[in-house]
Amino acid sequence: MRRLHKLAVAVAVAGLTAACGGGGNSAKTATVAPVANGSSPSSSAASGGSSSQSSGSSAPSSSAPAVTSPALVVIKPAANSSDVDPSSQISVSVANGKLTSVTAQLSGGNAVDGTLDPSGASWTSANPVGIGHTYKVTAVAVGDDGKQQTTTSQFTTGTPDNTYAGTYTPDPNTTYGIAQPVSITFDKPITDRAAVEKQLTVTASPAVAGSWHWFGSQRVDYRPQQYWAAGTKVTLHMRLDGVKSGSLYGRQNRDVTFTIGRALTATMDANTHRMAVTTGGKTTTLLTSSGKPGFETWNGTMVVLEKDQDISMNSSTVGIFGVNAYDIPDVYWDVRLTPSGTFVHAAPWNAGKFGNVNGSHGCIGMSTSDAEWFFSQVMPGDPVTVVNSKDTVRADNGFGDWNLSWGQWVAGSALPH
Repeated sequence: MRRLHKLAVAVAVAGLTAACGGGGNSAKTATVAPVANGSSPSSSAASGGSSSQSSGSSAPSSSAPAVTSPALVVIKPAANSSDVDPSSQISVSVANGKLTSVTAQLSGGNAVDGTLDPSGASWTSANPVGIGHTYKVTAVAVGDDGKQQTTTSQFTTGTPDNTYAGTYTPDPNTTYGIAQPVSITFDKPITDRAAVEKQLTVTASPAVAGSWHWFGSQRVDYRPQQYWAAGTKVTLHMRLDGVKSGSLYGRQNRDVTFTIGRALTATMDANTHRMAVTTGGKTTTLLTSSGKPGFETWNGTMVVLEKDQDISMNSSTVGIFGVNAYDIPDVYWDVRLTPSGTFVHAAPWNAGKFGNVNGSHGCIGMSTSDAEWFFSQVMPGDPVTVVNSKDTVRADNGFGDWNLSWGQWVAGSALPH
């Protein structure tokens, strides 16, 4: 009777439409329980006493069709925004799909650099949106439903008054010597040096290892580990528009390219009173007279800053007064090495001292003819090194950058190396 009870339940679940049979056993009526979640009850047929028909079995139910969704694209900053923070970046993301392309353009047509995630889930601009710009962003995505859609957004960035900018050297499209650093002096102190340095890059052809070094909060220089190779093309990339430092916003984007000329080095020995100038595989020796005791010429490497054929020199401008004071209206063939007043120049009043004794107030003097020749050979960026003198020139006195070891130089960067 126990087996017949199970069979009766199975027949009842099938809707009580099958007749009981087999073995003359009588069927029992069972109450059908409701089926949860709206699913349909399954059915089974009883076979006259066959033990292979297990009670309670059911046929598989059919599954619902897969649900697909259109792509949902979000662009930030939001469409029609105004006064957007200049330090923000453009971001595009998608749900229920994949981005296939994103373009962002400044008004005027300049394209914005950015990176599309390999998965197609997001896109981010490389740089801040900057000050006072209007952008249009167009994103194309394909949804899970297989349909392509295009989403656009236009917004305008703010124009804050609290900004900073940098004066840079070298000038674009110029030629400099092999020791010329890239140098930027900012008009306001930079509190977030890492944020600013991250947006300053230098590329060179041929490529070379180099680093930035901060001198205080307003000047940063870049130089390679060794002098540039002759003929190198160097480009400074400034991407400071919208870069935030404290409460200040940068307002510059620049690309500045210059060229390294032929290789020239000059080395003056304060003991022998001679300068060796080497270029094009040839060395020329000049007789000199450098700083006398108490006014020694700086030791170390200085870099030619500028040249003037004729200037006046007054000792008061470099803090020399009393019996050592001088005021010379016409000094010829002047090659400036430091802002503090170190020059290579003609010094005919010291004619008997060249090659014999140091008798200047710190400059490197030579005959008029030698000074004119030296003037004609050098260019800004050429290194002039003094040996066997006293007190190495400070690294931030002109471009004394080369007097720091590479380890000291790299340590002055705001970014990890």
